[in-house]
Formats: sequence, C-alpha cells, structure tokens
Amino acid sequence: MSPPTRPRWPESRAMVREKLEDWGLHEAAFVSELVVSELVTNAIRYGRPPVSLRLLRDVDRTLICEISDGGHTSPNLRHAGDEDEGGRGLFLVAQLTAMWGTRYDRQGKTIWAEIGLGQEVPLDVYL
Repeated sequence: MSPPTRPRWPESRAMVREKLEDWGLHEAAFVSELVVSELVTNAIRYGRPPVSLRLLRDVDRTLICEISDGGHTSPNLRHAGDEDEGGRGLFLVAQLTAMWGTRYDRQGKTIWAEIGLGQEVPLDVYL
C-alpha cells in the first residue's frame, strides 16, 4: 500500500508509473495511468480540494486506484454521442476496470477503481 499523495496534474500518471515499476507491475501501467488520469481530471474539474491519490495492491491479483476530493457530488456515467467532445472518462474507466465505485465520508468522496492485474485491454476500446 502506498500512502495518499496530492496529485498535481499531469504528474499523477508519472506517479502511477513509478509506483508500478517499484512493484514490478509494468504490464498494468497503460490501463492504470489512463484510469488515474481520468479520475484525477474529474476530481480537479468537478470536485473540491484537497485531491489525493492512493494505490493499493492485492498480492499480484488486483490494483486499486483511489482518488479522493473534498466534494460530495456523485459522478455520472454518460454515453457520449459521436459529436460530443467530453463525457467519455467514466465510460472508459468502466470498460477498463473490473469494478469501480464511490464512497463518501465527512471530508468528501473517494472514487475507486479495481484493475485486475494481468488482464488485457479490450480491443474494442481502441475502435
């Protein structure tokens, strides 16, 4: 488990890459960096300070990415239209992770995403 840190965009992707390298989990870097960047972007754009990032590892089976912020607004999974410029972030998170969700406490909320280690990226995500 790594302690919570305050991500500063765009350093969150580098922080994830470095921690995964420390843990010997190079194969999980692409999906993890993408998921974290989407969740950090949402926290910065729609949440409230402070924003923090935490990674938890479950003995080579699961990686959990947690992004916390001081807001209490629930994220909404949307299906963006072909012409929409936004609205795809949580959809990508849902497609690339085993599970994701939100938990609330007095200080705000935490969006978490569980990434199965050793899973391949679905080909239709690229289409």
